[in-house]
Amino acid sequence: MDDSNYDEFGNYIGPELASSSEEEEEEEEREVSGFQYNGGQRETEATMDVEEDDEEEASSDEYEARQPPMAMVRRVDALQQQSQIVLHEDKKYYPDAEEVFGPGVEALVQEEDTQPLSEPIIAPVKVRKFQVSEEDEMPETAYSKEFMVDLLGYPAMTRNLVFAGHLHHGKTTLVDLLVASTHTWPEWDKMAPIATPTTKMPKPNDKAFGYTDVHQLERLRGIGLKAMPISMVAQDVKGKSYVLNIMDAPGHANFIDEAIASMRLADGLVLVVDAVEGVMATTERTISAAVREGLAITLVVSKVDRLIMELKLPPADAYYKLKLTIEEVNNAIAACPAADPSMRVSPELGNVCFASASFGWCFSLESFACKYVEQWDMPVQPRDLAKRLWGDIYYHPERRTFLRKRAQDVKEAKRSFVHFVLEPLYKIFAHVAGEDEPELRPVLESLGINLRKADYALDVRSLLRKTLCQFFGPPTGFVGMCVGHVKSPLDNAIQKTERLYTGSMDSATALAMRSCDADGPLVISAVKQYPSSDASAFYVLGRIFSGTLNSGQSVRVLGEGFMPGDDEDMALATVSDTWIHCSRYKVPVSGLSAGSWVLMGGVDSSIGKTATIVDTRIPEDDLAVVRPLHFPTSSVMKIAVEPVVPIELPKMLSGLRKIGKTYPLAQTRVEESGEHVLLGTGELYLDCIMHDLRCMYSEIEIKVADPVVAFRETVSETSALKVYGDSPNGKNRLTIISEPLDQGIAEDIESGEVSLNWPTRKVGQFFESNYNWDILAGRSIWAFGPGDNGPNMLSDDTIPSETDKTRLRSVRDAIKQGFQWATREGPLCDEPMRNTRFRILNADLAEAAIHRGGGQIIPAARRVCYSSFLTAEPRLMEPVNYVEIQAPADCVSAVYTVLGRRRGHVTHDTPKPGSPMYTIKALIPTIDSCGFETDLRSYTHGQAFCQQYFDHWQIVPGDPLDKDTVLRPLEPSSGQQLARDFMLKTRRRKGLGDDVSIDKFVDDPALREIIASLGQ
Repeated sequence: MDDSNYDEFGNYIGPELASSSEEEEEEEEREVSGFQYNGGQRETEATMDVEEDDEEEASSDEYEARQPPMAMVRRVDALQQQSQIVLHEDKKYYPDAEEVFGPGVEALVQEEDTQPLSEPIIAPVKVRKFQVSEEDEMPETAYSKEFMVDLLGYPAMTRNLVFAGHLHHGKTTLVDLLVASTHTWPEWDKMAPIATPTTKMPKPNDKAFGYTDVHQLERLRGIGLKAMPISMVAQDVKGKSYVLNIMDAPGHANFIDEAIASMRLADGLVLVVDAVEGVMATTERTISAAVREGLAITLVVSKVDRLIMELKLPPADAYYKLKLTIEEVNNAIAACPAADPSMRVSPELGNVCFASASFGWCFSLESFACKYVEQWDMPVQPRDLAKRLWGDIYYHPERRTFLRKRAQDVKEAKRSFVHFVLEPLYKIFAHVAGEDEPELRPVLESLGINLRKADYALDVRSLLRKTLCQFFGPPTGFVGMCVGHVKSPLDNAIQKTERLYTGSMDSATALAMRSCDADGPLVISAVKQYPSSDASAFYVLGRIFSGTLNSGQSVRVLGEGFMPGDDEDMALATVSDTWIHCSRYKVPVSGLSAGSWVLMGGVDSSIGKTATIVDTRIPEDDLAVVRPLHFPTSSVMKIAVEPVVPIELPKMLSGLRKIGKTYPLAQTRVEESGEHVLLGTGELYLDCIMHDLRCMYSEIEIKVADPVVAFRETVSETSALKVYGDSPNGKNRLTIISEPLDQGIAEDIESGEVSLNWPTRKVGQFFESNYNWDILAGRSIWAFGPGDNGPNMLSDDTIPSETDKTRLRSVRDAIKQGFQWATREGPLCDEPMRNTRFRILNADLAEAAIHRGGGQIIPAARRVCYSSFLTAEPRLMEPVNYVEIQAPADCVSAVYTVLGRRRGHVTHDTPKPGSPMYTIKALIPTIDSCGFETDLRSYTHGQAFCQQYFDHWQIVPGDPLDKDTVLRPLEPSSGQQLARDFMLKTRRRKGLGDDVSIDKFVDDPALREIIASLGQ
């Protein structure tokens, strides 16, 4: 290249170059040709070619000659437009929205970077399904759904049951057995029998077992967390059909609230007890709750196969083990204060069944006797034979008679239960487990068991299930036990109404409830709320006490705090849908009548925990509620929660409200510092709450603080002097002292053993007979607090000669409100008070009523309660858990070591009869129980298993107001430092001051000096 033809900038400066003919032709084409975009498509029209042949020119000339003049003008204009130069900014490369989508389309121009990087441009479709459900296609059943709905119209043919017991004792497996006998459930038939799933399931939606475990967390953990209902039609020994409404309650100690809510709906308890483990901690609590609710108790001794396959006990020893388990249940029933001798359970009475639900069998003595009568055509009634199959009754093989005592000349005489029940059962297990098909088939066919050839190739456990399922058949004995020993809703209506209804027993509503009248006024006790599969709505489950509920019906929803004459806790609602809840599916119905369980839609918006749903036609003067649930435990463990992104706080608050609907004992509070606190019964309870809050209801990231516990404040002595407090206007003065209550009074108040709704005379007699109080002292009680069943007391001990009783009665409500305020938020660390009695000794009140209003008396009463409390040796109380540990003998020392590190101590240590396990009972402070189970399993290599629950309150060692106590940072406190340490840390967490001073509650300088001198 010649550089002389270009300048320093690369521009050509050489001689002019001649262009070729081809370049000239292309240039001419570019000048006359244009690009026009029409309708979103680019069309390019070439100009006329100057080199066209003569024939084409002639034809074109003839065509133009035939065109009208205006067409020629339009053609010339088009050619001129094509030849025009189009600027860059005027070109159209893409079509407009109007050209693509038509006229009337709004075009929105969005600036860049408005969508966060964490969100995809096209979000995937999110399927919100948190439960195992069969709503798309209901399973086939041995009965028609219409027959079940019709049968529910006869309360005498219905039994309302709750299955409860200890964790992993076989409650859900027993429900699975009933479902498998009435439903088409191919997954259960193909699955190998397992007693308890010990590993996580590969798929959360696996339907092979746990028909009532529908929550995804239940599937992953392998335990029941929610009480789930299911209704089915089953037949007894005689072939008569009954509707069984069953609530499968969880067995974990933290979820006792679910079992209590289930008992409100039921008429009888089916207590499921493991044949090896026997009565455990949750079993005793379940029995106590059932006795308090007045439920009939029936017993199912489950997992009998463990005696054969695991412990390998001989038949005679297995009988003693079963008898011991039954006697443990009877002892637990007898230990309840309200127990009745008629509640005793025993196989010969017909209220005990034996089962191995994982292997598909369950029988009572009567159903087993039926097999003998049918097989051998015996001329006896099955019930008469069943009475001789338990206890110290022996069978004489030569005489073929039953004896009360073993014959001296016949040593081989065996107990009838061993001879007729256990030995045949052992032989079936032995033959199936030890024989091959050629030897096994004739034996089974002789018993009427016909299996396919492919069944003999199964593993031993699966073959055992198929064999025993055919041998025992459907669980007719269990149905007969429930029908014979659990009252129907019609027969139990009187007892249920008298225990639960708070209204007058002479009203028309109460009379209809007592007769279970389907034509009477509607009354429903709603105790449970269940979320939909996508957690977008809630359905309410309740029991109809009287009347008939129809879809589309208008009802009144009465909350727990409803009082006659006060409409604050009452709302109107319309029942949009009604169903029969069957765990994995719902049967839609147009309506249900008295005695049934009904699942309602559209009424949940105004329900917090429980509610009473009544007809709108009931007069407002006759409205009353069903008693709220009473739980044997309290929510003492708490965590603080907050969203990671502060702007998502409304989502978290909405989720917390939904949590309160589904967890009966869950509580939410807002501290003065602004933090939101969740209270639950234990670690697992709070862990499940957080799972539902994060994944189902809020769907946001939430930060959680370390778990802490709730404290209580109390006094250990009587106030050192009479403390008085003045009202803000200085015209009223109250004198009050505080003292500790007698031991046991706080528990009686909380459990409802005494109530101020009683007549004054009855209250005085209660304290006179139980605590040797003076009759006047019992009658002078004004209030319990905080709330109606709070463990603190306010009493009037004024003397008429010193105090104007008329004026005092006029400000009684204001003083009670100040007392409630003080006991709800104590002076030490803003925690509720407990076991404290406040006595009003004097009241100097203003003459004019305007000077002794609520604004003057309420703060004065609160301040004087605080000052009297602080002069009575205040103490801090902490919750204590009861722990029950099962471990082999070689792990007992390790259990003691773990308990010793956490301020725990053993109260009971004994071997479990008939098993290689030890049962260790202990007490451990709740604040030290966090992580205890994990620590225990680490020390025992997973061989120890524990259950713990809140048991009682105890005083924390040390004086919380002792300023001489030295607390070293980053070091755990011990001994007498604990009370001071707990108080200061709680106050700092709540945003309160570092210390408590009585000066801000006492106005008189002289009184301050006296109190200070007493303190020194």
